Parts: sequence; C-alpha cells; structure tokens
Amino acid sequence: MKIVRFLYKKNAYWGILQDKNIVFLKTEPFKKIIPTAKRILVSQCRLLAPANSSKIVLTGLNYINHAKELKMRLPKEPIIFLKPPTTLIGHRENIIYPKGVKRLDYEAELAIIIKKKCKNISAKEATRYIFGYSCLNDVTARDLQSKDIQWSRAKSFDTFCPLGPWIETEISATNLGIRLYLNGKLKQNSSTRQFIFPANYLVSFISKVMTLLPGDIISTGTPPGVGPMKKGDKVEVKIDGLGTLTNKVV
Repeated sequence: MKIVRFLYKKNAYWGILQDKNIVFLKTEPFKKIIPTAKRILVSQCRLLAPANSSKIVLTGLNYINHAKELKMRLPKEPIIFLKPPTTLIGHRENIIYPKGVKRLDYEAELAIIIKKKCKNISAKEATRYIFGYSCLNDVTARDLQSKDIQWSRAKSFDTFCPLGPWIETEISATNLGIRLYLNGKLKQNSSTRQFIFPANYLVSFISKVMTLLPGDIISTGTPPGVGPMKKGDKVEVKIDGLGTLTNKVV
C-alpha cells in the first residue's frame, strides 16, 4: 500500500495512492488506516514529504561496499546523527544550495518510517514498529562537514532532506536495489544486501537511545558513489518497489 501526504486546496492530507487517484484518509495513518469515500486525481494536488516527524535519525557508514570504497573498518555499532524536521521537502520540491557552501553532495538512502511509540525494543520486535519505507536524499554540505567537528551544520540546512514520493507499507528491506541518477547519469548503484546493520537492528539500537514516535524517520546510510551537485542539477533516488524521488537544485 502506498501512503501519501499531499497538499490540496491549501490544506495537507493523508491518502492512499491508487493508480492515478488518491483516496483521502480520515486521519493520520499510523494508528489505523481509515479510507473515506473522497478521492481526487494525483494531478489535482502536490505531493508532500510523507512524514510529520518529531525527528530524523540518520546512519553513517552502513554499507559494506561504501566502507571498502573509503578504506575504513566496519563500525562495531551504528553511527547515528540527527537532522531537524525543517530539512524535510517532498517529491519535486527544490533543494536550495546555501550561500557560502562550496560543495553540496547527494546521498541516496532507504528511509524507515516509524509506526508507533517505541523504546528499548529488541531487533525481533522492530517489525511491529515499522510503518513502511521511503526514498531519502541525505543532502550534505561536504565542505562544512569536513570543517566542523560534528555534522549538525552540514546536514541541517532547510531542504536538506528530500523524502518520498510515498511510504510503501508492504515491502521488505532485506534486498532492495538502490540507485541515484544525477542529470540522468547513474552515480550510485547498490543493494540493501550490503547493509552492515539491517533495518530492524537500527530501529532497536536507536530505540535504546531515544524514544521513537509515530512518523519519525530513520535513514539507513548511503552506498558508494557519493558526489557533488550544482545549481540546475536534477537528482533522482530510485529504490526497488519504492518508486523515484526527484528533486532539483536551485
């Protein structure tokens, strides 16, 4: 099932995507998915980032082949960091290249959307707390990341977290192809089979640090091939079964 969040007549709604139509939901989908009789064409609305998160938790260095590319040892536990919710944008919204930034990078990632409040859960329990998955681009001011001791500034500019185009609730994260195209050219190409820490483990690990709430996002790291973007570029994150997240840099 493809769950979308969308803007229609200046109001934000949740819905179910069915071919070229969107069926309105009665309320947020995390507790229970309740369709209504109302529907519109996708062309009548604008898709928003399918989340209203209290936080976005990201994972660094979680692909075996990316660690090899960087000639780094595999981490013994996940490396996590945060982006604020103000970084979120949706499918076809613009990534803003900040003034003063000298290098702006793309990072294609698989995002986990949390279903219900969880704290101190095991990896075996994690499936019950995962609502679904989406495509994410962890936009990074690489020159600032290299300059600063920690990553907050480099990762946290407005528009630095494109997410979408929807949440897929009926898919497994164990073997998904993930690719990134820059102006139509393939730049990243890998699979979640390369995960060092699988999705369930990440949910468990993070829940032992902080309470996760419905709609929170956990992003699972990026594969090899990270590189720079410039103004005017079109960047596409494609993940098997999840569609394509497209954004332009302005």
